Amino acid sequence: MHPNLVKHIFYPVHERLVNRPTFTHLAELEKTQWLSREAIERLQMEKLHALLHTANAHSPWHAERIRASAIDLATHRTLTFDDLRRLPTMNKADASANRERIVWRDIPGGAFRYNTGGSSGQPLIFYFGRKRQAADAASRMRARRWWKVEIGDPEIFLWGAPVELNKTDLVKKIRDRLFNQLLLNAFDMSESRMSDYLRIIQSFNPACIYGYASSLSLLASYAKSQNRIPKLRRLKVVCTTGEPLFPEQRALIEEVFDKPVSNEYGCRDGGLIALESPQGQMLVNSETLIVEILDDKGMPVAPGEIGEVVVTNLCSDAQPFIRYRTGDMARQADDSCSEKRGLHVISEIMGRTTDFVVRPDGTIMHALAVIYVLRAIEGVHEFKIVQPSTNRMDVMVVPNSTWRESAKDEIVKQLQNRMGRDVTIEINMVDKIAPEASGKYRYVISHVPLPERLDLRS
Repeated sequence: MHPNLVKHIFYPVHERLVNRPTFTHLAELEKTQWLSREAIERLQMEKLHALLHTANAHSPWHAERIRASAIDLATHRTLTFDDLRRLPTMNKADASANRERIVWRDIPGGAFRYNTGGSSGQPLIFYFGRKRQAADAASRMRARRWWKVEIGDPEIFLWGAPVELNKTDLVKKIRDRLFNQLLLNAFDMSESRMSDYLRIIQSFNPACIYGYASSLSLLASYAKSQNRIPKLRRLKVVCTTGEPLFPEQRALIEEVFDKPVSNEYGCRDGGLIALESPQGQMLVNSETLIVEILDDKGMPVAPGEIGEVVVTNLCSDAQPFIRYRTGDMARQADDSCSEKRGLHVISEIMGRTTDFVVRPDGTIMHALAVIYVLRAIEGVHEFKIVQPSTNRMDVMVVPNSTWRESAKDEIVKQLQNRMGRDVTIEINMVDKIAPEASGKYRYVISHVPLPERLDLRS
C-alpha cells in the first residue's frame, strides 16, 4: 500500500472509527516536545491536576489517598512536584487487589482489559481507555519520526503477544495490509523459521523493524552464521523493546542490518516511558508521564545515582496509575535533549531480563511464550519457570486468595500446548520465590543450550 494512503486516509479513518484521538495527540506532541523544560513541567502539573480530579470522582481507592494527602483540588492553584510526592506510591499488588475500586468502567469510549506480560513474575489485569491507547501510539509515532520513519512506511514486527497472534481473521489481515505492517512470530524461532523470516524481511523491505531485543539479536546471529546479511535499501532503524538491550546485542543487530538500533522502554501497565533518539539519548514521553527515580526511602536520587522507576501516567483515566512503582531500576540523568527538546532524559535503564526456552523439536521460543500462560491463570500471585531440559519444565507458583487446585491442570495443559505433549510439567506451590545469587530476579531460566553459533547468553 502506498505510504501516503496509509498516512492520510486509512490510518486516520481507522482511528476515528474506533473513537481514538491518536492523530490529535500526535499533533500536540509534535509541538510540545519543543517547549522548554519548565513549560513541559507546567504542562505536566496541569495534566496531573486533571488526572487527580478524575481519580477523585471515579476511583474510590485513589479518592481516599488524595483526601489523606490533604491536596486541595478545589482551588485553582497550580500543583507542584511537592504536592505529587505527598501522595503515597502504589505497586502492582495494590493495582490488582483494588482494581474494582480503581477502574472507571463507564469512562466515555470504554475501558478495555489488558494484561501485563508477566515477566516480573507478577501478572496484572488492568484497563485502558481510548486516551491512553492514543497517547502510547502517538508517542511511538513521534519517536519514529526522529528516525525519519513516517506513518505508513512499511514496518515488520518480530513479536509474540497472543492478543496479536490470535487475530488471524480476515479483518486483521486487511488491517495489516492497509497499514503496511507485517507480523512475524517471535514464539517460533526454529532455524527453518528464521530462514523464512529473513526471506520475508528481504521481500517486504521495511523502513523499520521492531521486536524483542533478544529475538532480534537471535535472528541477527542466525543471519550472520548463514552469511545471509539482508540488503534493505529502505530500512532506517531497528527498534528493540520488551527487555534490556545489552551492548553485544546492539552491536550484532547493527552489524547485520547495517542500521542503528533505537531502544524503547516501557511497561504495559505504566505506559510507554522513553525512546532512544538518533543522538543516543533515552527521551521520556514527558507530556504523557511523570517519571520519578526514587531511592529505597522514597526520595528522589541525585543525578548519576540508581533508583526505582516510579511513573504517573497522565493519560490513565480509565484505571489511574499514580506514583506507580514499576520495579525497574534506572540511573538518574541531569541531561537535556541535545536537539533542544524539553523532554526529560533517563541515562541508563536496568529492566528485567528474560530468556529463551527450547522445545524438544529444537524450536527456540522467546520466554514470553510460556510467561503468557502463567499470566492468564487466575490465582497466580508470583511464578518462576525453570527448564532443565527440553523434555521437562519446573514451575514454582506463589498463590493468592483466588487460587484453585484445578489451575494446576490448566497450567500443565497450556504449557504442553506450547512446549509439546511429551514435556513433563512439574508444579510446586511455594510461599516465596527468592532472587538469584546475584540479587537479580529472573522469572524464566532455561538450562538448555542454544546451538553454539546462535548462543548469545554466554
